Amino acid sequence: MEKHLVVHGATCVCNFGTAPDNLVVLTHKKEYANDKDGAKKLIASTKDIGSTLQKNCFGSCSKKNNSPCTAVITEWSAFYDKVTLTHGGNLLLEDSKATCPVGGKDCIRVLKHGQQADVSAQNMKKADSNVQQVLNPAGVSNPQASTGEGIVVTITN
Repeated sequence: MEKHLVVHGATCVCNFGTAPDNLVVLTHKKEYANDKDGAKKLIASTKDIGSTLQKNCFGSCSKKNNSPCTAVITEWSAFYDKVTLTHGGNLLLEDSKATCPVGGKDCIRVLKHGQQADVSAQNMKKADSNVQQVLNPAGVSNPQASTGEGIVVTITN
């Protein structure tokens, strides 16, 4: 089964919160994914704990009588343990879950992994022109015209 790596900017939600928040990778500046140059999206890992969200808040917390959430990640589960990044963390996957001291074990999950596919010239060359014409009649008539390059990184178990 194919699973996407979680990267900087991934959207997370809490089972007890009312709003999403975005993961911020603060633990390293070395390993990237999701672009041809490998310089835009830091890979998230099990070392991304503590106050590692953009707002550190999932809105109102039902565990705190709907008081404002103060999100703190204490650990991650369901990570990819076959790869260790240079700082010692393991890769987070789109089905990884996090624990919060208020919400409990695995109360935080990844809603969107943060990677975004870019159509490359190679994708356009391989695309079936008949299908493309049906899906996008006003689309590019010259598949070579696209110059975008990009990748989405996945792990296959």
